[in-house]
Amino acid sequence: MTFNLILSPLMKKLNIYIANQIIIGFLLVAFSLMSILWLTQSLRFIEMITNKGLPLSLFIKMTSCLMPRLFAILSPISLFVAVLFVYNRMLTDRELVVIKSAGISPWQTAKPAIFVGMLVALLAVYVNNFATPYAEKKFRDYEWQIKNDVSHLMFREGEFTTLDNNLTVFITSHGKDGSVEGIMINDERNPEKKMTVSAENGIIVYTEKGPRIMLINGIRQEINTKTSQFSSLSFDRYSVDFGSSQSKKRKHDSVRSKTLKELLFAADDPNLSPAEARRYIVEGNRRLLNPFYNLLFAIVACTGLLIGNFNRRGQTKIISVSILAMIIIEANDLIFGNMSTTHLYFLSLYYANFLLPFIVCIYAILFYNPSWHIRLRKKGAELQ
Repeated sequence: MTFNLILSPLMKKLNIYIANQIIIGFLLVAFSLMSILWLTQSLRFIEMITNKGLPLSLFIKMTSCLMPRLFAILSPISLFVAVLFVYNRMLTDRELVVIKSAGISPWQTAKPAIFVGMLVALLAVYVNNFATPYAEKKFRDYEWQIKNDVSHLMFREGEFTTLDNNLTVFITSHGKDGSVEGIMINDERNPEKKMTVSAENGIIVYTEKGPRIMLINGIRQEINTKTSQFSSLSFDRYSVDFGSSQSKKRKHDSVRSKTLKELLFAADDPNLSPAEARRYIVEGNRRLLNPFYNLLFAIVACTGLLIGNFNRRGQTKIISVSILAMIIIEANDLIFGNMSTTHLYFLSLYYANFLLPFIVCIYAILFYNPSWHIRLRKKGAELQ
């Protein structure tokens, strides 16, 4: 009784210490992995900064919208690495050996990893179901803004800007009211005719077909490439559209930008095909289950080190098995998730991939006794 009274406050302090170490390790690993992936993903936006003159603030906003999705993907792996590192270091420093010798069960020692895993899982639930859909919608809004708000994003003062549809525009200056001054446009969209338009000023307006520039007081010069016929026209008002073969309408929201309710009840949406409805339902189930892989991987990482025997040469075998188990679980998650988009009854395998390792690890931490296997080995040796 007296021993338990002394041990109880010590275990609380030890659990707090282990939990702090896991959180610090998780933040370091997650930040490192997210930084690497953010860098690789953001490289495709560098062209927008250098060639199209986008402001740096818009680049930061667009790349920041990728962070919730990256966190949802990387958090289980980051937590697995952090838990594995902390408990392996404790075992290497003989701390776990002392804890076991004091009569502290593996379940009590695993509580910090379970607590942190549950904490990160709840955070991931919020990120998956609220932060990620919001970030996806904002990202698509920024994409639409880049493609359509040509006046401020694509046209830089005093420089020639060539659009994707063989249209070159030169603007001397932008006005505070949205007008532009000193305009010259070279239009080669029609291979049979080449046209050059220049005007003193104008303003860019937006229509359903895309942006259009209204020119005031200018000259239009046109040459027919087949007949070499040249024509010139002075005008008071003239309009040129920047439209291309691509539609300028806003695209429908992607699966990642849908709410959880829209995904789970996609079968009731008459606008969706059966294949799309299945894909939406699988995504909804993925949003519910995937956050709790943080808890599962935290338990998988510490189970082998807590129930295994201490080896002075290192825990290479236990660590290798833990990593292999994590990889198999991740691979099955992808496989069963893709299979479920074909037939929804594969969702049972999708959930079983989570529940079976979870139950096995909890059972091992609570009831596993290494001495049983030692006795079985001795009996087997005697029988031989």
